[in-house]
Amino acid sequence: MHASRVPDRKRILYSLRKHVKKPSRVTFALAAVTVTATAAVTASAAAGSATSATRAAHTAVRQSAGLRTADLTSYAIPDRPLQNFRAHIALEHVQQIAADARIAAARAAAQRAAAQRAAAKRAAANAAAAQTAPAQTTEAAAEPSGSAQQIALGMLSSFGWSSSQFSCLVSLWGRESGWNVYASNPSSGAYGIPQALPGSKMASAGADWASDAATQIRWGLGYIQASYGSPCAAWDHSEAVGWY
Repeated sequence: MHASRVPDRKRILYSLRKHVKKPSRVTFALAAVTVTATAAVTASAAAGSATSATRAAHTAVRQSAGLRTADLTSYAIPDRPLQNFRAHIALEHVQQIAADARIAAARAAAQRAAAQRAAAKRAAANAAAAQTAPAQTTEAAAEPSGSAQQIALGMLSSFGWSSSQFSCLVSLWGRESGWNVYASNPSSGAYGIPQALPGSKMASAGADWASDAATQIRWGLGYIQASYGSPCAAWDHSEAVGWY
C-alpha cells in the first residue's frame, strides 16, 4: 500500500464491520489514520531507515486527519470523550509502530556495519597473507642447496660478485679448512669452513653455525666482503702472508 494514500474506504469498512455493526464517520476516520500510518511505517522500516519510518508515520497521520477534518468537525458526536480517547489510543499506536521501526532500522544498520568491518578485516588478513607468502617463497628459493661449494657458488651473486670469484674462494677455503664444516684448529680455536675465530662469531648468521654449511658460508662471505672486498682479494692476501 502506498504510504501517501488513504486506504480504500471499502476495505476499511469491511474490516470495521467485523467488530462494529454500523461504524460512524468518526470511527472510519480513526481507522483510516491508524491503517495509513501503519502501512507507511511498515514500508519505510522494510527499507531499513529509522528516519524515513518516523517521517512516514507523522506524514500519514497528518494527511489522514486532514482529509477527515470536515467529518470530525461537522458531524454530531454525542460521545466526544470516548472519541477523543480512541484518537489518543490510535496516535499512541502509531507512535509505538514508529518507535519499533526505529529500533529495527538501528539494529539492521548495526548488523550491516559489523558485517562490513568483518569483511574489511578478512580482506586485510588475506592481503597480508598474500604479501607474506611470496616473501617466504623468495627467501627459500634464495637459499642454495647441494655441496658446500655449490652453496657458496649460489651465494656469490647475493654479495654482488660474479662467478669469476669462485675459483679464488675454492682455493682460499680449501687451504683453510678443506671445505669441512667441522674443521677445527686446536691451536687457534678457528672453526668451520671459513675458519671463524672464534667459531661462535658465526652465530650472527644462524643458530646452527656449528653444523650448517650454508650458515658458515654466509658468514664467511660477509667477512670477506667487509675485510677484503672480494674472494680474489682475500686469496691474494692469503697467498702473501699465509692467512686471511
